[in-house]
Formats: sequence, structure tokens, C-alpha cells
Amino acid sequence: MSFNIHGVRAIYRFEMNRALRTWAQSIIAPVLTTSLYFIVFGSAIGSRMGDIGGVSYGAYIIPGLLMLSLLSESISNAAFGIYMPKWSGTIYELLSAPVNWVEVLLGYVGAAATKSLLLGTLILLTARVFVPYTVAHPVWLVLLLVLTAITFCLFGFIIGLWADNFQKLQIVPLLVITPLTFLGGAFYSINMLPPVWQTVSLFNPVVYLISGLRWAFYGQADVHIAVSTGMTLGFMLGCLGVVWWVFKTGWRIRR
Repeated sequence: MSFNIHGVRAIYRFEMNRALRTWAQSIIAPVLTTSLYFIVFGSAIGSRMGDIGGVSYGAYIIPGLLMLSLLSESISNAAFGIYMPKWSGTIYELLSAPVNWVEVLLGYVGAAATKSLLLGTLILLTARVFVPYTVAHPVWLVLLLVLTAITFCLFGFIIGLWADNFQKLQIVPLLVITPLTFLGGAFYSINMLPPVWQTVSLFNPVVYLISGLRWAFYGQADVHIAVSTGMTLGFMLGCLGVVWWVFKTGWRIRR
């Protein structure tokens, strides 16, 4: 089969238009929430705390706050995007259209990743208002943001296929991702923990994401950048395998 670029474009444009119709919820709300974190932790509390590894506390928490928003929005955008056709019954029109699972994935995940990266850019610009910061490795920063957005949009796509009601769409972002991000070094270095808790923290996958992003900003990390990148790539490949299996078997789609 030839690649159906028109089908991919149609799905992508539909999802992007939906985001523009709900711009207050999709864009403004996450930026305002992150701004409150910068005001409370960056300006109010950060001004009374010392540096961490030569980086001011307000600047040190930027990668963690950026990752918190990126993960939550990537999962939510992709999950909601594919769940709505299931809920409304239009998923069967999609399945009967001349598009394969790769093209469907490019349309939905591409749009969700675009929205997440747009949000990440706005958060970086907002952070500049409250806290001065520098980026030691800008190319790596872009690569890690794109890789993380795509990976967790794939994960959100799987959640959207799995969910059979609106409540389930929020279970993983609220009860799993947010706690893991707070415990993954968003507001501290895991090297500040007792040795036993440092070991326990290494079982938290978000530690590797935040550590890699912090290295891109300031050249320092709790985990080597190669390990962080490898963990993210491995999770992305695992998500791709699950999506392929879902479309092959029709699980949660055709029955």
C-alpha cells in the first residue's frame, strides 16, 4: 500500500483544530498552573534556599516542572484524541477508511506531540519571566523533549484505547504519572536522599527523564545521559509494539 498522506493530514488537522477550539483548557490552564509553581517554589521558596550543584534552586526545578507538564499533557492529549472516536462510534469509520495503523498513529500521536511541544515551549518562555536560566546543550534539549513527547503520546494513545469511560482517562496521569514525577527528582536531586532511597528511586522511570533533561539544561545529572536516553527509547519501542498488537488483534477497538 502507498502512504496515505492525505489521511494523515486529515487526522492531524482535525486534532489540532480541536485543540484550538479548547485553547483555554489545552494551553492556558497548564501554563498558569506551572507559573504558580514558579512563583511559589522558584521565587518565594527558592530565594531562601541555597544553590544545588552551582545552580539556583529556582532554575534547578525548571526541568522537573517542564517534565511534569509535558508528561501529563502528552498522555491526556493522545488518550482523549483516540477515545473520542470510540465513545462517539466514529472509530468504525476510521477503521474502514483507507489508512493503516501507522498512518492513524502518525495523525493522532503527531498532533498530540505537537500540542505538548507547543506547551513545553510556552512553559520555557514563562520560566524566563520568573527565573534566569541557561541551556548547556540546546540540541540535546530539543531531542529529549521531542523524544519524551512522542513516547508518552504513544503511551497516552494506548490508555485511550484501553479506557472504556472518561474516568479511566485520568487515572494514569493523576494517580501514577504525577506522583512519580514529584518523587522522581522534580524538586530535588536524588543524590540528596539516603543511600537506600537513592536505590529505590532508580526504579522510578521518571527519574531518568528528569535527569536527562536537567543534564541538557545544566550539564549535571543524577543518571548518565546515555542511560536516560536508552530508557526512553526502550519505552517508546515497547509502546509501538503494543499499538501494533492492538490494531492487529482489534483489542478494545472491534470488540
